[in-house]
Amino acid sequence: MRAKLRDGDIDGADLDARLLVADALGLDFAALMLRSSEPVSDADQAHIAGRIARRLAGEPVHRILGRRAFYAHDFALSPETLEPRSDTEALVELSRGAVEEVLARQGTCLIADVGTGTGAIAVSLLALYPAVTAVAVDLAPGALVTARSNASSAGVGERFWPVASDYLSAFRGPFDLIVSNPPYIPSADVAKLSREVRGFDPRLVLDGGTDGLDAYRTLARQCAELLGTEGHALFEIGQGQASSVRQIFLERGLVIAASKNDLNAVERALHFRRDA
Repeated sequence: MRAKLRDGDIDGADLDARLLVADALGLDFAALMLRSSEPVSDADQAHIAGRIARRLAGEPVHRILGRRAFYAHDFALSPETLEPRSDTEALVELSRGAVEEVLARQGTCLIADVGTGTGAIAVSLLALYPAVTAVAVDLAPGALVTARSNASSAGVGERFWPVASDYLSAFRGPFDLIVSNPPYIPSADVAKLSREVRGFDPRLVLDGGTDGLDAYRTLARQCAELLGTEGHALFEIGQGQASSVRQIFLERGLVIAASKNDLNAVERALHFRRDA
């Protein structure tokens, strides 16, 4: 199986093969190693071969598995959700300081997670802070179903409120914190993404308009209207977008409070607050 993926020029072929075989057999990695010399039934061989064929056709390994780990939790995926990636953990990390500041001041915190997808950002924060409640917004009904299920699996379903809305147009606020990983790929660049991304992540969650900044313009306007007087706004950004995004929010009266790099030393998350 590994040889087939290597021959197919699949990045991370060895790990992908182990993940797919272990999941097909219902085993963890340790059990797979212990049973590596045991025969595999014809039915299991066919099951594994089908998964390998899907990977060779370009389907991401976590799409085939139907889930991906993010910030200590497993999140189910669906066709209408973005696959959560490690870059977004920088946004969760940056958000923690803002949440803790709000909790220290008033004891509770109301978050809006815009474009929630799998619910990864909101669920991660809810799991860390029992006094936090999140409104999870998405335009795609299927994404909201998946997010609700993920929140329930993580034990935070009662504090996770999924709502169908185009950004925050359905709300009056105020929110203590608005957080989002919005679409930020320039339209012309979507076709240049890897086949694993462009073929399986919904275009709706990738395409940020001509310059990749359309979502930030909408979010900046809504943050100015819907954030509480001491509210926070935090966003993931694309590489090289920090200066432009800062200016968009500054024009709406929100100033940069902090930023955080991802594991590749790329400035990946920005934290804004109202200009005092």
